[in-house]
Amino acid sequence: MGRIPLVDPRPALSDGGLIRPKAFAGEIVPFRVTAFREGHDLIGVHLRLFSPSGDESLHRVTPRNDGFDRWVAHIGLLEQGDWSFRFESFADEVATWRHTARIKLTGGVDIAVTAAGGRLLFERAAADTDRPASERTLLRRAAKRLASAGEDAAASLAVVEDDALARAFAQRPLQSLVTLSVDLPLRVERERAGVGAWYEFFPRSEGAQRQEDGSVRSGTFRTAAARLPQVAQMGFQVVYLPPIHPIGLTHRKGPNNALEAGPGDPGSPWAIGGAAGGHDAVHPDLGRLTDFRAFVRAARREKLEVALDLALQASPDHPWVSSHPEWFTTLPDGTIAYAENPPKKYQDIYPINFDNDPDGIRAEVLRIVRHWIAQGVLIFRVDNPHTKPLQFWEWLIRTVTDENPDVVFLAEAFTRPAPLQALARAGFQQSYSYFTWRNTRAELEEFLSSVANDTADFLRPNLFVNTPDILTEYLQFGGRPAYKIRAAIAATAGASYGVYAGYELFENVARPGSEENIDNEKYEYKLRDWAGAEASGDSLAPYLRRLNEIRTAHPALRQLRNLTIHASDDDGVLVFAKHVDADLSPTGAADTIIVVANVDPHSVRQTMIHLDTTVFGIRPGDAFEAEDLITGARWTWTDHDYVRLDAFTEPVHIVHVVHAKEPR
Repeated sequence: MGRIPLVDPRPALSDGGLIRPKAFAGEIVPFRVTAFREGHDLIGVHLRLFSPSGDESLHRVTPRNDGFDRWVAHIGLLEQGDWSFRFESFADEVATWRHTARIKLTGGVDIAVTAAGGRLLFERAAADTDRPASERTLLRRAAKRLASAGEDAAASLAVVEDDALARAFAQRPLQSLVTLSVDLPLRVERERAGVGAWYEFFPRSEGAQRQEDGSVRSGTFRTAAARLPQVAQMGFQVVYLPPIHPIGLTHRKGPNNALEAGPGDPGSPWAIGGAAGGHDAVHPDLGRLTDFRAFVRAARREKLEVALDLALQASPDHPWVSSHPEWFTTLPDGTIAYAENPPKKYQDIYPINFDNDPDGIRAEVLRIVRHWIAQGVLIFRVDNPHTKPLQFWEWLIRTVTDENPDVVFLAEAFTRPAPLQALARAGFQQSYSYFTWRNTRAELEEFLSSVANDTADFLRPNLFVNTPDILTEYLQFGGRPAYKIRAAIAATAGASYGVYAGYELFENVARPGSEENIDNEKYEYKLRDWAGAEASGDSLAPYLRRLNEIRTAHPALRQLRNLTIHASDDDGVLVFAKHVDADLSPTGAADTIIVVANVDPHSVRQTMIHLDTTVFGIRPGDAFEAEDLITGARWTWTDHDYVRLDAFTEPVHIVHVVHAKEPR
């Protein structure tokens, strides 16, 4: 336990230190610990950090003064790699003396004895040769002042309140009873592991053309590359491609998951494998491997990264089925089991059985991942990882990232909390989340608070607003306001968020009885007129572009752990803020964003909101300038403000707090 106990250090995971908590380069990490001692003497706490390159730094940890003995230091970590840290508690003898001296000297109690006690402390500190010479001189002079003060309480109080002495001891306290915590690990991954705006599209649809006979000619990697400048202009940083591999013919699905496909139906990209190859091949309609590499280079020229789907499953035509039938589950009738998620059935997909030949499967998947890394892919969106053994993912991610620390794995884990969180603990850098189904103010407050605080040491949510599989009732029936609301909340609340193509065209017609789009792109080509929609003003692309511009300009929005929930008098109005202090901001200036969202897409809401302005360094009742970054409107706000949000025009305020020291 130690002489001055240090309890519950964070970031840490409750697994005995076997799994490292995570951060990303540029993340402001709250290092927390509970520290206390017996009696009333004051203590101090330090945080000692060891960087991957071997640098050591010491940081003062401040008490939260919340009655629970909790201490915190916010540190921005820039270097990628494996860090370690420990907390160090100590008796702060000068702080204890100053606290006691104020009481006794102002009360006229034990004046000379109190001064003598301070003199001894200052003489001891002045003898410390590690202190700067100028500081040691300052301390010796203070000791002499106390020695000559005698019964003069005012003279001794002047030493107690001396700002120069206070600063000296704040930087280098006089310590005793020093207690050390154990050294704890922290892995800092690259920035894209925690921050990014993602855009998903099917390359076969980009540049696809309808022929005179009504059939559709597939787009290619080359035609899809022509779409990349538009994606980049909207401000996205990652372009995510569903599987690009050959697609099986056996049990190929037709439009809207029909059991029979026509001769021109392309099938689901997730039914991987055919005569042209498996997971290491590209679909012949898209081009060759050289064309894919050219697509990756084109993306890089637009400052986009390519994320590729990693779906560990096979069509009945995959080469694995004949070469490794043991990798699948054989039913009593001799057939191979296809995938099911009742009531959904996927007759065109065979799931892998990871227990029959685990070593063989591991070797093959590692080969595939290395193959795509060699083609320039460093981000993998993993399909349904919760249907594969957790132990497998722990091994794969550790093996791959030990070889290449820049590789990022995103878990498409729409599943129960325990397996979702376990996947993150096992190494997944990001995860899909329940955000898609959190729509009311109460639901969003609970969700956002949880991901910013409870699980932030290991789980990073990527707040996708929609996917090919998911078109929620909120989007189906909320109309265009719903699309604005969800995009604005995702882009500002999440350090990472994503959009599936078609969102900017307000595609909101569901297949009957399903939570997915009619004429789903999983089973057919989608021909969209992007330029025409934007030219006619019938596109959300300009709004998405503005959201991403705001994210780029404001470092507070590129953090996850800094979100705080604030209050409103209307259950339909969500209020949250994100703040970065000036000394931790890359711009050198404090940055505060307040988001006020009408989460009811069918209404006009007017209400009072109530802000805890102390969170961003403004005293309660003080006025500040608030700029709406969407409309450009400016208001003078305090901690209690009136808002009116019309879902049919501008349902969300994204407010920049203009701090007093910033230029107007």
